[in-house]
Amino acid sequence: MAYQLDKKMVIGVSSRTLFDLTMENEIYETQGLEAYCQYQSEHEKDILKPGPGFQLVKGLLQLNERKPETGLVEVIIMSHNSPGTALRIFHSVAHYGLAISRSVLVSGASLAPYLAAFHTDLFLSACEEDVQCAIDNGIAAGIICTEYNTMHVRRIPAAMAQIRIAFDGDAVLFTEESERIYRERGLSAFEENERVHALEPLAEGPFAQFLRKLSALQREFAYEDCPIRTALVTARSAPAHERVLRTIKAWDVRVDEVFFLGGLEKKEILKAFGAQIFFDDQPVHTASAAEFVPAARVPYRRETGTEAAPDTGNYSFG
Repeated sequence: MAYQLDKKMVIGVSSRTLFDLTMENEIYETQGLEAYCQYQSEHEKDILKPGPGFQLVKGLLQLNERKPETGLVEVIIMSHNSPGTALRIFHSVAHYGLAISRSVLVSGASLAPYLAAFHTDLFLSACEEDVQCAIDNGIAAGIICTEYNTMHVRRIPAAMAQIRIAFDGDAVLFTEESERIYRERGLSAFEENERVHALEPLAEGPFAQFLRKLSALQREFAYEDCPIRTALVTARSAPAHERVLRTIKAWDVRVDEVFFLGGLEKKEILKAFGAQIFFDDQPVHTASAAEFVPAARVPYRRETGTEAAPDTGNYSFG
C-alpha cells in the first residue's frame, strides 16, 4: 500500500524558510540565475545556517519520536530551486539530522499546483505569489519574514520544551468581516457590531482549518504533557472579546492562551510567550514581532479585490 499523507500534519517549507539564504538570494537578485546556480554548485558542501522556520520544523519533526509507530508530521521541502542547485539544501538537512525525505523542486515554476496534491496543511515560503495562491485555494500559508533570520537564531533556544504557535485573530483565524467594519466605520461601530453579534461565532478565516488540525494533534497527548501550545494574540479588547471566546468554544478547538491587547504592541507578548512562529495579516505587526520571534504574514485576499501591503524583499528563488 502506498504511503499516505492525508492523516498526517503536512508542512510545506521553502528552502529560505528552513535555512538562511540571504546572501544567496542577493546573488540571484543582483547577478541573475546563472550566477546563483554557479554559486550553489561551488558551495554545495557548505552547510547553511538555520533560517526563521528551522526551530519550528525541528520541533514538529520531533513529535514523530513520541508516536514512532505511525508518525504525526510530515515536512516537505517545496522549493523553486532546480535539482542541480538543491544538493546544498539536502546536505544541510542531513547535517542537522532533520528527518525530511520528501521534496518538490520546480526550477523557478510556481509551487501552488502541488500543494493540494501533497495534502498540505501549512505552507511557509518567501514567495508572495505562491503563498497568495495557497490562501486562495484554502490552504493556510504565510510569507516568512526572512530578513530577521539572524536575530531569530540568536534569540530562540536550541531546544524548546514545547512547540509554540501564535495567531492573530481577524483575517487569520477568522474572516476580516469585523475588521472591515472597523476600517470603514471606526472603533465604535466595530464594538457595537461585536456586542450585537456576541452569540454568533465568527466565520472561518484562512487558518481556521490549520488550528483544527493542531487541536487534533494536541489531543494525541495527555493535556499536562502536550508538546504543542497555541496562543491567540489580538488587538481586540472588551467588549469585542466575548464573540472570540464563544467562537473558540463553538469550533471545539484548543487555544491555550488568549491575549486581548486593545491596540497594545504585540511583540513583547510574543517574546514572553516564546512563539516559534506568529501569523498576522498586517506587515506592521509581522515586522515588529520578528524583532523577537519568527513571523509570517498572511496575505488575506480583501473582498474589495485589494490586498494588505506586501512586505519588501521577500521574493526569492529559494
